[in-house]
Amino acid sequence: MSKKTLPGICRFCHAMCSMKVTLEDGRITHLIGDKDNPVYSGYSCIKGRNFHEFHYSPERITRPQKRLADGSFQPLAMDMALEEIGRKLQDIISEHGPRSVAMYNGTFSHFCPGGVMMRHAFMDAIDSPMRFANATIDQPGKPIAMALHGRWGAGPQPFETADVCLVVGANPLVSMWGGVSPFNPAKRLHDARERGLKLIVIDPRRSETARKADLHLQCLPGFDSAILASMIRIIIQQKVYDADFVSAETEGFDALFSAVEAFDPARVERLAGLESGQIEAAAKLFAGARRGIATGGTGSNMAPHGTLMEYLLLCLNSLCGRWIRAGEEIPNKGVLYRMYTGHARAEKPRPGFGFGEKLRVRGLADTAAGLPTAALADEILTPGAGQVKALFVSGGNPLANWPNRLKTQRALDSLELLVCIDPQFSATAQCADYVIGPMFGYELPGTSFPSEGITFYGLSLGMPEPFAQYQPALIESPDGGEVIEDWRFFYRLAQQMDLSLGWFGNSFDMHTPPTTDELLTTFLKRSPVPLDEVKQHPGGALFPQQTGPALAREADWPFRLQLAHLDMLKELAVALSELDGPSELARSAWALDGLNLLMVSRRQHEVYNSVGHRLPALFKKRPYNPVYLNPSDAATLGVANGDTVRIATALAEVLGHCELADDVRPGVISVAHGFPNQREMGPDSPGTSTAALLDDEIDYDPISGLPLMSAVPVSVRSL
Repeated sequence: MSKKTLPGICRFCHAMCSMKVTLEDGRITHLIGDKDNPVYSGYSCIKGRNFHEFHYSPERITRPQKRLADGSFQPLAMDMALEEIGRKLQDIISEHGPRSVAMYNGTFSHFCPGGVMMRHAFMDAIDSPMRFANATIDQPGKPIAMALHGRWGAGPQPFETADVCLVVGANPLVSMWGGVSPFNPAKRLHDARERGLKLIVIDPRRSETARKADLHLQCLPGFDSAILASMIRIIIQQKVYDADFVSAETEGFDALFSAVEAFDPARVERLAGLESGQIEAAAKLFAGARRGIATGGTGSNMAPHGTLMEYLLLCLNSLCGRWIRAGEEIPNKGVLYRMYTGHARAEKPRPGFGFGEKLRVRGLADTAAGLPTAALADEILTPGAGQVKALFVSGGNPLANWPNRLKTQRALDSLELLVCIDPQFSATAQCADYVIGPMFGYELPGTSFPSEGITFYGLSLGMPEPFAQYQPALIESPDGGEVIEDWRFFYRLAQQMDLSLGWFGNSFDMHTPPTTDELLTTFLKRSPVPLDEVKQHPGGALFPQQTGPALAREADWPFRLQLAHLDMLKELAVALSELDGPSELARSAWALDGLNLLMVSRRQHEVYNSVGHRLPALFKKRPYNPVYLNPSDAATLGVANGDTVRIATALAEVLGHCELADDVRPGVISVAHGFPNQREMGPDSPGTSTAALLDDEIDYDPISGLPLMSAVPVSVRSL
């Protein structure tokens, strides 16, 4: 028996932990965090330690599948699948035009730069702008708000040197996202609190992170923007902001103050269910620290006014000068990705929304986060010029994640061509005309680039140290199968359709395909540290040359951070008006029989969005997503642990298994999003699909198109 242990990179989620991979006769038998890694310090989660189950799952799709008229699937050769898909696609484009073809990239598609390159190259070649991703149904407010406010060229003050950290609607100890660096977050938070960091959490749930907080504002959901506006009001009124920074580096201070004056803290506290004085305590604690950072997560982004909430967080950071100044050290300028320009100045503004492709529904257009995914079902169902007739889904599961599941089902069923690139038969794959099994994970070479590249998405800290890692392919693909890298699928499909592919000035040879390593080299050809140098350190390494002092801005530099973007001030006025009573959505939901509650989203440690539900080691621990309910609300409903409850909105109703949780405040239920329905999981382990309850047409962000996906008014009753 041949046995060896090699360094590797987990690609289950965006944290991309550094791993030790034990191979026996070329097969992975053990995965564990690399304790010698200078950034991760041996951290790994249950998902990463069981990632090899994905590779060896008996349910894995190892040959292309074609759906027959009776709904069953039969395998066919890859060449035949490509020929049939290419022919159908050419017919659709010929009849309906290139805009009739759309692409959706989900969570599992983002960890291979080659796939990113070739999918865009393919859509460029057919001249279709219809490119969508999971970003606009998760946290689109981050990049949009950053575009409206402005990005700081030296980056935010890092968590590792912060005296205070404000986390709104995030639980980084589980999600690996939100304020605390996502690379071994529990250790980093523990070390920070040992050196004196003060943690403020705004969350309706006493989450794993909130339990560590020095100050927890356990508010009713949906009041995040009002609370932040009240904090800004206090900071300005009490003159505890950084006046020098505000004067030198921002614009719109007076307009911002005028806009927040109406957010009286006492009134907001009463409506949000907070104790008197909590907002002022949070404002003083945050503003009074020497260094710090404030950030939001999925919960607050999916709640009402998610983009506004992110914008107010940026304003709060700017008021308190929470950016690296000239002469201060930037801990990581970027190794494989230029994370920051290195200049302590506001960068040139860029559009946040309303540019590029205009959608045919709800007045939506392209945004800094991408095209609004929540509108894609309507783009498929709405007749007329530009109607989407063909859809590629790579690494995603629309039936589990897109809002309004019944509409999504109708949209998918109406397509002339649906192609899913998926390692297993997800609920969406079961609707597809063709399902292509991809290579993934340890079968592919990879780099730590996404951990740095995620900084473009908004105010996330990215990789806190100048670290990078490369991993070659470690294992072979399944014997006897025809799995394919998703980039190679689109390359071969382009060959089938006689298309030429290129990406940012790079033309691909359409006769001799590149290797994945060659694609990585092309993708990273402008990286601050050459990929070849990173490859010399198999377990990853620190590159201290990418640390250095921030440069001062030029005296005539014209750009400043924007504290009072007109569209954000208008939305702030709307948020103020909504404090007076329940929304139309709430009234319609609460007119139903049952207890009136607010449903908030959450992360579940064993899965990543819609990925991981079918892996045995994760499935056996918790085969569904519980409906977490405060014991007092459970008593009112007359339900106990394990009982089934019915959750309803005016749009739909779903069932869920009740789990009593005193960390959820009364009036709230907490349910993990991204779970599939019973069709996918089987009758013995039904998931609760929160997506089925979400109305994408009534209450949605007018900029990003994101419908209300957290703080959703629901009616709950016992079964």
